[in-house]
Amino acid sequence: MGQWNTCDLYDLNENSVQTCALPLRHFGGKNSFCGQIETVLCWEDNTLVKQLLSQDGKGKVLVVDGQGSLACALLGDLMAALGEQNNWQGVVINGMVRDSGEIYKLSLGVMALGTNPKKSRKDGNGAISVPLFFGSTIFKPGMYIYCDYDGILLAEKKIH
Repeated sequence: MGQWNTCDLYDLNENSVQTCALPLRHFGGKNSFCGQIETVLCWEDNTLVKQLLSQDGKGKVLVVDGQGSLACALLGDLMAALGEQNNWQGVVINGMVRDSGEIYKLSLGVMALGTNPKKSRKDGNGAISVPLFFGSTIFKPGMYIYCDYDGILLAEKKIH
């Protein structure tokens, strides 16, 4: 299956996939993206997000659980551009972004709760490669994520 969409993938794999019940919005230039999950858990601190986006992300999507904080952004245009340069497919954030007009110009999928111009702290707190739980969904490193305008679908193995 070359082209895919989350609705068709859900219909074909209903008993083996999860959907995310959080109403995330699209901010990146890619409206549909998929890949193997890498995770970051953090609270109003994007140091680990930048650390991962600085690494090769070919075939991967970074899922960031900012624990739903609306107080500051965990991704801005410079970090999103870094992710694009390092071949990440996308970033999904249970939190906020900033510089949304610039992020939209990048060939990177970005989904988040919304925007806030405030920068995050840079203390280095958080965890990498841990299971995350938000939107009634468990995001585990190594799973596959599929994102488009209809939402987010998760599978234990590649399904397209």
